[in-house]
Amino acid sequence: MTDGRRVQSDRQTGLMDRAVVLLSGGADSATLLRHVVKDMGVSTVLALTFAYGQRHAREIEMARWQARSAGAAEHRVVDFSVYGGLVAGSSVLTDSGSRAPDLADIPAEQRAQPATYVPNRNMVLLALAAAYAEARGVRDIFYGAQAQDAYGYWDCSVEFVRRLNAALALNRGNPVRVHAPFAGLRKAEVLRIGLRLGVDYDHTWTCYRGGAQACGACPSCVEREAAFHEVVGKGTVNGP
Repeated sequence: MTDGRRVQSDRQTGLMDRAVVLLSGGADSATLLRHVVKDMGVSTVLALTFAYGQRHAREIEMARWQARSAGAAEHRVVDFSVYGGLVAGSSVLTDSGSRAPDLADIPAEQRAQPATYVPNRNMVLLALAAAYAEARGVRDIFYGAQAQDAYGYWDCSVEFVRRLNAALALNRGNPVRVHAPFAGLRKAEVLRIGLRLGVDYDHTWTCYRGGAQACGACPSCVEREAAFHEVVGKGTVNGP
């Protein structure tokens, strides 16, 4: 059974009354949170946000706002800053002396795994989320992977989710399952879902550079602006 079909099956049988949602504070995770609450009708949502040493930590403020706004039953901000030290020197998102590049400056051959990639981040964070979910007796975890238009990360792919779930299914007692319902969707498609659900995108943060204002040029900013132009005819700033 595919990920989407299993989500629908659990909803119909009333099995998914609780879920863990990874909430970064970006546009995709804010949309996902509302999707789980409103579209899927999950009554108890436990939101997890990781402070893993990212330079754009302003997104954590946005995660707190979104969790309150969506009525999450619990929101935990996990201090995992040790991870940033472990991967030091490997990503512009965690290295204080490095600058996230403009999307235009990333050669085409490097866009499958650009300098903004953080080594094994999603597998590490999802493993922690799986431990948390299992300990709380929750069967389902959601994270907001989506299909980037101009660059990509292997740990946001449908295949990654499939293989990760194959490993989690080895659990002999209380296996959990990871869902990435947006993994096959473009950013504009995710935004259409969020706008329908009333997501307040002013209270999200996307820019990789983490300044007072969004740079408008890093890969994440360019993707966000292009998606908003496609959907509503104009761009939008990051954060209020």
